[in-house]
Amino acid sequence: MTLDQLPVGATATIIAVEGGGALRLRLLDMGLIPRTRIRLEKTAPLGDPLELRLRGYELTLRKEDARMIRVEAESEGGNHDLCPGR
Repeated sequence: MTLDQLPVGATATIIAVEGGGALRLRLLDMGLIPRTRIRLEKTAPLGDPLELRLRGYELTLRKEDARMIRVEAESEGGNHDLCPGR
């Protein structure tokens, strides 16, 4: 599944960042790298952009860009602490 398909409130692990060029490098620079846990906090009223929580910070990402990120959703009841040390 891709990040834009993740339901609000769900947590997932990034599997891969697809695509190429400057956009892919920018996504990786923002911390969207494989094996990173990520949670979709909320979406804008019209569904775009998405607000994500990862690595202890919040990130807003366009839905079009979220389609480039493959994730594996976590099952309910797991540890969803994305802010270590808090």
